[in-house]
Amino acid sequence: MNKTIGTLQNYKYEFLLFALVQHLFIGVFITDLNFYTTVIWPINMLVLGLGSIFMYTGKHSWRHWSRNLHFIIVLLLPICIPFFKDVSWYFSFLNINYVVFFAFLFLELLRFLIKPSYINADIITASACGYLLLIEISVFLLQYFMYQNPQSFKGIDTSSPASIYTDLVYFCSITFTSIGFGDITPNHHITKLITSFVGIAGQFYTVVLVGILLSKFSSNTKS
Repeated sequence: MNKTIGTLQNYKYEFLLFALVQHLFIGVFITDLNFYTTVIWPINMLVLGLGSIFMYTGKHSWRHWSRNLHFIIVLLLPICIPFFKDVSWYFSFLNINYVVFFAFLFLELLRFLIKPSYINADIITASACGYLLLIEISVFLLQYFMYQNPQSFKGIDTSSPASIYTDLVYFCSITFTSIGFGDITPNHHITKLITSFVGIAGQFYTVVLVGILLSKFSSNTKS
């Protein structure tokens, strides 16, 4: 058991990357969106939560324990969807908690990326995790406003929570990559401004990340 935990700790960034990819894109393999919402989503969050716990292993401050407690709340939120799907405030509460959860993870990754003066596989994997975490934060932030005002976007399928989520994953991904097909567009001044900020944040992260990687590489070369 200890050996398994040690192995997962050593490969925590790879595990987190896998968890983020399956959380964002597992909908490619799921055709039943109701099954996705009630079964797959809680499983996704369990996998993602396990990945996040390894990120904080060994940090026994009050912040560490509060993050673990918050993870339990985040895990319970999708499980309770069938019971609260008709409660107007529930999805707003869910989205706010997800934004906070992913923001904590993103800040933890930034601390790791900035501190070491070397470059290795963990740095590369953590960099990819940071990119996907920005997409997660953007998705749930925009989803919050989508539930506040269903007219916030044009072109989003609002037939189920899973379809809204997958459409926003697609929208945020193409916004971050500056593709912008135009099939989904913000339709409210708040979502327009947030979308603009999302695009800027994605480009800024890429530029800063390239600078960090180059500085680490040159530091390695000099050493």
